[in-house]
Amino acid sequence: MKIGVKIMPREVILDTQGRAVEQTLRLNKLPVESCRVGRFVELDISGAENQALQQADQIAKTLLHNPLIETYEIKKL
Repeated sequence: MKIGVKIMPREVILDTQGRAVEQTLRLNKLPVESCRVGRFVELDISGAENQALQQADQIAKTLLHNPLIETYEIKKL
C-alpha cells in the first residue's frame, strides 16, 4: 500500500524557503499571496490498510518530522 506523508513547517515558524520562492514569484510578476515549502515522502508498506496506516504514522512521528517545528499529514495514495 502506498502512503503519502506531507511534512510542513508549523504556521508560527518562519519559512525562509517559502519566502524565497514567494519573492521570486513576485519578482517575475506572478500573482501569489503566499508560499510555503515542505516535503513529501511516499512510503510503500505491505499489510492490511489499518496496520499500514498505523506504521506510517509511527514512522512519520518518530523519524520523518521534527515536532517542534513541523506538522505532518498522512494520506493513502
